[in-house]
Amino acid sequence: MTAGISEITTVPRRKRASRGGGGTLGLALVAPAFGLMILLVLLPASRSLLGTIFPDQAGEPSLKNYEAFFSDARSASNLLFTVQVSVITLAILLTIGLIIALYLRFSQSRFIGAIQIIALFPLFVPGIVISFALIRFIGPTGLLPTTLRALGISGYRTPYLHPSGAIIGLVWENIPLTIMLLTAGLAQISNSSIEAARDVGAGWLRILSQIILPQIIRSIVVAASLNFLGIFGSFTVPYILGPAAPQMMSIFMQNTFSERHDSGVAETQAAVTFLVCLVIGVIYTLCVFRDTARDGKARQ
Repeated sequence: MTAGISEITTVPRRKRASRGGGGTLGLALVAPAFGLMILLVLLPASRSLLGTIFPDQAGEPSLKNYEAFFSDARSASNLLFTVQVSVITLAILLTIGLIIALYLRFSQSRFIGAIQIIALFPLFVPGIVISFALIRFIGPTGLLPTTLRALGISGYRTPYLHPSGAIIGLVWENIPLTIMLLTAGLAQISNSSIEAARDVGAGWLRILSQIILPQIIRSIVVAASLNFLGIFGSFTVPYILGPAAPQMMSIFMQNTFSERHDSGVAETQAAVTFLVCLVIGVIYTLCVFRDTARDGKARQ
């Protein structure tokens, strides 16, 4: 009897010991990558950020760089333009991505494989190739306006070198990531819950709003956060397809550094961009870690 009790009481200790060993091994495996991230990303970013706050040799903090940035009409216009393009592109991405992901998840059509290949095809095409392909399609002498003129349809205005051109290119470039993230979230929804809702007379709109969407909120937040960060810092597609003015912040920074040779102003522009992305990164991190902690408590 005593041996049995001692054997039972030693089991949790063994589990705790194994968990501790696994945690140490995990930290050891993560440490090199984390250290490299600190060395190559966090330290240079912190140094640049501190350089914008302590611009003088005296070492006194000052926000004059940021005051100059927001008081400059061109800088404020470029920041607002970047936010607008990112938000509009993100809204279109989530709408199109959710429609395609729902179709791939719940449709029984034999064309699912072909649609999935087409939707994921931009993932394997560089952004510069996508940009020039879109110029040949939607440009002033591209396939689309040529076809419209042949059909007798006039009044076509090309989105090339306009904000809409950059948005079209960014949607095309980021649609595969959106679909993959949303499809992964939809894969966690059981068919039994959908069938049970249908049995009680629920239509697709009610199933979507009360069953599907609440269960993929995390996937939507992750897709929105990652896409926003990628779009906000994009360079190639807006540079080729977008307007000359206003500009995306990445293009604005590159021009300030390479053409004006003003590293201090470019550093402030980079810091503003970093702070905007930091807000989105915090939202993404809080969402992911909150759900991870909740899943961990549920398993315990």
